[in-house]
Amino acid sequence: MKASVINLMLMGSLAVASNVIYANCSDLPTHSQLQAALKAAQSNAEGNGGFGLQMWGTIVDRDGIVCAVAFTGDNRGSQWPGSRVISAQKANTANAFSLPGLALSTANLYTAVQPGGSLFGLQESNPVNVEAAYKGPSHKYGQANDPLVGQKIGGVNVFGGGLALYNSEKVLVGAIGVSGDSSCADHNIAWRTRNGLGLDFVPKATSVSGDSSRPDNIVYDIISQDGQMSGTSKSGWGHPVCSNAAKVIATGDPLSSPPIPPELPVVP
Repeated sequence: MKASVINLMLMGSLAVASNVIYANCSDLPTHSQLQAALKAAQSNAEGNGGFGLQMWGTIVDRDGIVCAVAFTGDNRGSQWPGSRVISAQKANTANAFSLPGLALSTANLYTAVQPGGSLFGLQESNPVNVEAAYKGPSHKYGQANDPLVGQKIGGVNVFGGGLALYNSEKVLVGAIGVSGDSSCADHNIAWRTRNGLGLDFVPKATSVSGDSSRPDNIVYDIISQDGQMSGTSKSGWGHPVCSNAAKVIATGDPLSSPPIPPELPVVP
């Protein structure tokens, strides 16, 4: 009887272990580092061109496995609860559709996925892992032990807020997604967070933005047409303008590949 109980316990342990995905997070920011950089970006004195709302942020490794989830508010209810999963979805998208020589932000995908666009239907191609997305307990959301950590979230998001992460050797190591404000403000906050983490050494081999110093920056070139809500984008990579302030910020934020990456927060 004792042997049978032990065997059942071992089988249970193996079943649990089989659901564990091992992430390569050693070269990516920790929860504390992500939260510090996200808070600094969200509270930027110049604003971000949005509503000044609190934010969620998620980092995934190159395999799309979640390494960290954080928020900027006092608690998990201080920012839109739905934006937790959206931030993870954005990180997954930027990672999934960026390459060592081609960085694509989620903002860059907006026009291409519209009806008639070259990537129409892309949003349906990689569904969100619903089991991972809503796994509890909820009080761990945004903490170092968020249930998303170590899971593949999946999902494709096609508005601003997701950026690929490149280290000082211009190696693609994963991506960051942020959500909680307007999509244009989300992009600006993600951009500043990535810069604050020293992971914006984006290769300039190919630039869809038309700005080689900001290869994956948001593009504001959509011209409205009668009868078409989204209008047409000259480059094919355009994103709607949420506010003039957000547009101005996007062209004036730090360039990619700063000469010296900023110091990361000290983690005890």
